[in-house]
Amino acid sequence: MKKRYILVISVTTTLLLLTFTCNSCSGLSTGLNKITDAITNPTAREVYARELRHNQALYDAWDSAYLASLNDSLEVALPYGERGNFNGRDNRVYSYLIDMQEGEVLSSSVTFDSVHQRIFMDVYKWDGLAWQKADSSDPSHPIIELPIETSGSYKLIIQPEIEVISDFFIGISKKPRYGFPVAGKGNSVVMSFWGVDRDGGKRRHEGIDIFAKKGTPVVAATDGTVGFTGERGIGGKQVWLREGLLGNSLYYAHLDSIAVEGGTRVKAGDTLGFVGNTGNAQFTPPHLHFGIYKNGAVNPLPFVYKTENISEMQFPKTFNSGIQKVKGRANLRKGPATTFAAIGSLGTNDSVYILGQAKDWLHIETLTGQKAFLHKSLLR
Repeated sequence: MKKRYILVISVTTTLLLLTFTCNSCSGLSTGLNKITDAITNPTAREVYARELRHNQALYDAWDSAYLASLNDSLEVALPYGERGNFNGRDNRVYSYLIDMQEGEVLSSSVTFDSVHQRIFMDVYKWDGLAWQKADSSDPSHPIIELPIETSGSYKLIIQPEIEVISDFFIGISKKPRYGFPVAGKGNSVVMSFWGVDRDGGKRRHEGIDIFAKKGTPVVAATDGTVGFTGERGIGGKQVWLREGLLGNSLYYAHLDSIAVEGGTRVKAGDTLGFVGNTGNAQFTPPHLHFGIYKNGAVNPLPFVYKTENISEMQFPKTFNSGIQKVKGRANLRKGPATTFAAIGSLGTNDSVYILGQAKDWLHIETLTGQKAFLHKSLLR
């Protein structure tokens, strides 16, 4: 024990001496920063603040713009794409409110020209009182794939580092956390949904019904371990699949036959059984009743609903960033469609700064700092 104690003191002393000696040596100081970072695990923004410590005013202006964006309230429906230009030191921030459901995966990326500069991207979740950070990207590779554990409002914030000058494309979409549980099928064969009345209103449907020809393979929607298999109750022939040790339980009911045994480890796409109409489905067309349980039943549709992919080719760019003038009276919208609420208006020859373009809608900022969406036909 004495040798171990002396060794710890020796190592600690060495680190203290290195710190004292290297304060005036930038190369060794960088090395010490790496050692410290391995212990403290600073955020990317904290590291950037340290890089700009000799120009505090520049960093403070950049950071203030980011903090102000937490109060922006622009909304987008997914999938969403936007083209534009980052323009150096203007400190403009891009933020979007997005409604997400448990079982979906929020997918966001920024493509731009420079390989040596950084884009900071964060996702926040509203907890009822304040915005809480849920995820951040690597600034050198601005991509986020966030599985949604709690339904609600999320905010995506994108900010380039100072002096980035580049065209960009922002792509935001969502996808299901699991694969579809009936082989070769998709959204169109889901015909009975979560919460629908059953037995004259005595209970509610705790799942979705996926209709397919009898004998169509029913597959594992995710990797997991098979639990109970057999025939019982209103579910007839059924399989229960557990995702991980403490994950969700996936329920497959009304099967015509079962292809696995309890305790079997399966991969997503492995066959568990075949579509049928056993149990209380004996007088209905063959279908799979699919449910998910996590401290009680949850709506399984967002976990498996296939969503539209997004492509840059869908978003042509006909406006460049910069100041433009309004043709006549124009409504400012909370989102890029007339279905979004009007949040202000502008008059003839009022000026706006174009942040980006989402198809026929422009993401703009007024000269008073209000951000909004404006139809491109309303600008000169």
